[in-house]
Amino acid sequence: MRTDPYMLPWGSSIWAKVTAINIYGRSETSEEGNGAVILTYPDPPLNLVEDWSPKSQTSIGLSWIDSTFNGGADFLDYRISYD
Repeated sequence: MRTDPYMLPWGSSIWAKVTAINIYGRSETSEEGNGAVILTYPDPPLNLVEDWSPKSQTSIGLSWIDSTFNGGADFLDYRISYD
């Protein structure tokens, strides 16, 4: 599989230095910046199934597996929609 050498995977930390340039020349290089992270939305959870153990007239249980791709950041919460 061919990969572009300029493409970074999601979640990669980026550390950068900057040099200012004007008509008289270049500045010294800045200190490294605090690492930015390339982020995106996570993939949805996998294998959603009913968990029968807490089932009652007023509640149900659900279980799922986190997706392997978290978009570069830890999962914080889940929102369950039902109809």
